[in-house]
Amino acid sequence: MHKARILNEVRERVGRNRGGIAVFDSLSPRHTAHIVVDLQNGFMDYGQVAEVPMARTIVPNVNRISAALRAAGGIVVYTQHTADAEAIHAWPVFFEHFCGPERRARLVEAFTPGNAGHALWSELEVAQEDLVLMKRRFGAFVPGSSDLHARLQERGVDTLIISGTLSQVCCESTARDAMMMNYKVFFISDACATLSDAEQEGTLSAMAYVFCDVRDTQSLLGLIEAV
Repeated sequence: MHKARILNEVRERVGRNRGGIAVFDSLSPRHTAHIVVDLQNGFMDYGQVAEVPMARTIVPNVNRISAALRAAGGIVVYTQHTADAEAIHAWPVFFEHFCGPERRARLVEAFTPGNAGHALWSELEVAQEDLVLMKRRFGAFVPGSSDLHARLQERGVDTLIISGTLSQVCCESTARDAMMMNYKVFFISDACATLSDAEQEGTLSAMAYVFCDVRDTQSLLGLIEAV
């Protein structure tokens, strides 16, 4: 697990602004979705192009949250980072400028649907009723990325739980947009992972400041089980 925390100066500022780090004192499981961001082989497996070693350590917590929410009537959604022809054509700024030719080729190979890197990590406990959807941008809600918003609205979801990888990229992008689209968002400190504790600390601090209710797994499970 990451050894990371919300910065003290952020805690103090948030305390002055709203009284404390916690934002929501309850949730309605039947109106809640657990968004498991990009826990795919391309990020999870040893030696993969985008390997995040710490992401393997969060899987038990991710599974615990999913199981508790399903049992309480909520839904679980798995996103899959996708680098197919549609993504490459529509998002050239990333593919042409933020990675060199060799890395770009490896990313496309890993995250093309049907290839091993695109598949969900085998240790995730995926249930038949869970949703699995492709995501063609870092954030799941930005236009051109996925139909996540429409699927959630069809089900009356107003609250999200964010877990997955990378914390400061796809998890954070999805959480930021969700909050600004009027979802209540919980960002789970020990169920999101990235490449260093410093990056994790920066994300937790940014999310706690004005975007999300940042909690650990046990605290979140307490809210689900309190209903």
